[in-house]
Amino acid sequence: MTESNWNRRNLLKSLGLAAVGAPLASNVLAGEKQNHLIPINKVNDKKLDKPLKVIVIGAGSRGWGAYSSYGLKFPKELKVVGVAEPVPYRRERISRAYNIPKENQFITWEHVFNVPKFADALFITTPDDLHYGPAIAGLKAGYHLLLEKVIAQTWNECNDILKLAEQKNSIVAVCHVLRYTPYFKKLKEILDDEEIGEVVSIQHLEPVERIHMSHSFVRGNWGNTKKSNPMILSKSCHDTDILRWLVNKPSKKVSSFGSLTLFREEMAPNGSTDRCTNNCAVERDCPYSAIKLYKGKRVWLQHLNLEEVNEHTILRELKNGPYGRCVYRCDNDVVDHQITNFEFENGVTVAFSMEALTHYGGRKTRIFGTKGDVIGDEKNIIVTNAETGKQQTWDASKAQKFESGHGGGDHGLVYDFVRAVSFEDPTLLTSTIQASMESHLMGFQAEASRLEGGALKYIKM
Repeated sequence: MTESNWNRRNLLKSLGLAAVGAPLASNVLAGEKQNHLIPINKVNDKKLDKPLKVIVIGAGSRGWGAYSSYGLKFPKELKVVGVAEPVPYRRERISRAYNIPKENQFITWEHVFNVPKFADALFITTPDDLHYGPAIAGLKAGYHLLLEKVIAQTWNECNDILKLAEQKNSIVAVCHVLRYTPYFKKLKEILDDEEIGEVVSIQHLEPVERIHMSHSFVRGNWGNTKKSNPMILSKSCHDTDILRWLVNKPSKKVSSFGSLTLFREEMAPNGSTDRCTNNCAVERDCPYSAIKLYKGKRVWLQHLNLEEVNEHTILRELKNGPYGRCVYRCDNDVVDHQITNFEFENGVTVAFSMEALTHYGGRKTRIFGTKGDVIGDEKNIIVTNAETGKQQTWDASKAQKFESGHGGGDHGLVYDFVRAVSFEDPTLLTSTIQASMESHLMGFQAEASRLEGGALKYIKM
């Protein structure tokens, strides 16, 4: 079936959304009413008059692979008309895909604003320390924003962006993509419908997985707080956001403990060198060997600066780039384990644990209510009625969803953003900057508590 022949039902199926009023026979909880659907936006059945025009600022793995790729699948909804990217092959890759004219291909984000406004919105997917500049400039120029999390590196910078967005009446979507997955939508729906009564407490675990930790938060872009953000924000703001969304009440207090245990120079094995390629005596036995991970297993290559992927280019990058460094001899300072406790309004308590040294990923959540409890692992949700003992199970693998990263959340976010801007209705988004500010403050205050040895901090918006 060609793109031009897609009707509304086929489009909704491909986007992972059921038609309004249609039952989801295979993925509802046993015994539920059949119209108990994954939430669907009120204008999702309207056709767009024209595609939304966007400029991608930062055409790396998120700007290119996660978000702008939506336009390649659905060109009638999204068109990339400009790009700012300092790495030539990344800039050329997206320009070829969208036939971006040469005059709209820029090297840095500043160049975008040297010409008059020529699109509806910006996708800002630069490194964390380059969010604030293009966000402020973009709002001043009259653009709407799809802004990669974290909003900015300080609370004051986040507030600056919020205030300017409200002054300009601009829509700013923060990329808290977990809200747009079938799994977390269903979890939210169960709580909102009070299937376990009122929420009393939550235990939430984020297992990062040790190779992911070594790649992204040791060798990679998010390992150093000055260049990026603390772990509670750069990685776990997904979790503070989801927890605030699920509880649906203001957070009042926080205390946090955590540190960096493994990936430190004093933990380096005898005979190790500053790079895995420098005749390291223990490289063959090291589970974090860059040669084994990137050249052998070919994992996480999307973050390496590789125009072509082959043995020669990978080894060249490992000899010269950040991903060839010994994991015990980097400039990383973010924690590899952290426990954070929140108290919400009405006494709701949340215990959140980020554990980076696990052999597995996939968030695990236990929610306790006045009438029952919920257990979820991003694959299955089990709801237990405390009075009758009856259990109901929901399988996320059987839910319709987008074929994109984060369990469909990446394209789920873009789908909603396109409609929010096109219909000038920010309520079609759940992760506007207004909704995201409190969960960011939860993270900033948690890190302040950690740095002060677990001191109690108050969260006041």
